[in-house]
Amino acid sequence: MARSSSYSLIPGHQSELSMAYGDEGIGAAKTQGKYWGIFICWLLGNGCLFGFNGMLTIEDYYTYLFPKYHPTRIITLTYQPFVLATTAIFTYNEAKVNTRMRNLAGYVLFFLSSFGVIILDVLSSGGSGIGPFIGVCIIAAALGVADGHVQGGMTGDLSLMCPEFVQSFFAGIAASGAITSALRFFTKAVFENSRDGLRKGAMLFSSISCFFALLCVLLYAFVFPKLPIVKFYRSRAASEGSLTVTADLAAGGIKSQPIPLAEEAPVHTERLSNKQLLYQNMDYALDVFLIYILTLSIFPGFLAEDTGSHSLGSWYVLVLIASFNVSDLVGRYLPLIEQIKLTSRKGLLIAVVSRFLLIPAFYFTAKYGDQGWMIMLTALLGLSNGHLTVCVLTEAPKGYKGPEQNALGNLLVLFLLSGIFVGAVSDWLWLIGKVLNYSISCRSNATKQVH
Repeated sequence: MARSSSYSLIPGHQSELSMAYGDEGIGAAKTQGKYWGIFICWLLGNGCLFGFNGMLTIEDYYTYLFPKYHPTRIITLTYQPFVLATTAIFTYNEAKVNTRMRNLAGYVLFFLSSFGVIILDVLSSGGSGIGPFIGVCIIAAALGVADGHVQGGMTGDLSLMCPEFVQSFFAGIAASGAITSALRFFTKAVFENSRDGLRKGAMLFSSISCFFALLCVLLYAFVFPKLPIVKFYRSRAASEGSLTVTADLAAGGIKSQPIPLAEEAPVHTERLSNKQLLYQNMDYALDVFLIYILTLSIFPGFLAEDTGSHSLGSWYVLVLIASFNVSDLVGRYLPLIEQIKLTSRKGLLIAVVSRFLLIPAFYFTAKYGDQGWMIMLTALLGLSNGHLTVCVLTEAPKGYKGPEQNALGNLLVLFLLSGIFVGAVSDWLWLIGKVLNYSISCRSNATKQVH
């Protein structure tokens, strides 16, 4: 599949940036502030899913309040259509969207939604019933809309910069799960024997989510756009015809200017359409789609409700969720080791398809295995999820111009979230199978009694 010309092969852009930065200045601008940028991207990724991961991590609180409504599965299923629909709308209109306003709106909505969890709990006095549960679902939907703003917008924006920014952003997303799991262990240990312990832990989570979301608003609005490396890559994208970076450049102190290359050499500012980009990268899109179908068909619903009771007692589900989150985080850093990073397109597809062998492995382990095997399998699920995600999202944008990289980042996130949605729906198949097995068992016992 042929790709468009790499940026480094387009001399017009190089000469334009040389005029702006100077020949020596280009090299400095491409690296100055890089490590700060990587750290900020990690924090921005963390804030992207901290609120929703918090809701999943306190599933024991929601299960206690709403035992009849399968809250772990319902909350996930409520969240997914909104994040998917929002991302699809933005992906279709990606070239016309003000990326800065899109991401800021998303982070502000993350803050308001996390704050809404606290307000809802205070108004209902920690009560159960259908009313508070509907309120929780509405907040989950709002978090989905926020994620639809941010995840695609940030991935597209970072895809036109250095690969380390994308890697760090998605590592931050995984870190949000690991941090919420660690905090959940802490709150459970501290509040387990206290009155209203579950509720206190849940409120602590929501308060921390508010803090992270507000921190992300401030970092993205006032710090990130002023980093020299960020201004360099966005200036480069603007010189290639990108309109999505204009507001961010202005926030960084760079006024938007007409694109001289558009008149001198129009081919340099032309870009592939979304359809052409998707055709050239269908294997990458299929990769992220299949990765998350498999992951969400097991995590968190199956792990929370279908793995039985073991010696760890009420800590068992928390250990499984923590095992996935920590290994997912580790997996997202493994591609930094070049020797083990998967770069072959065929190799990535084979690895992604091979992961489906985990389905029978989880089924038989839940039925016949002990908790040690289940924890190991869960760690393998998370490790492969994180590693393959970063490999795909850092390899796919290589060789494209800035506007195309932004569009491709949005497209890949759309397929990623589509996989999450289908996986969340597929997660119900475990429950249906459980009900069918129970029904068959009851009929068999009834037949034996008759005879």
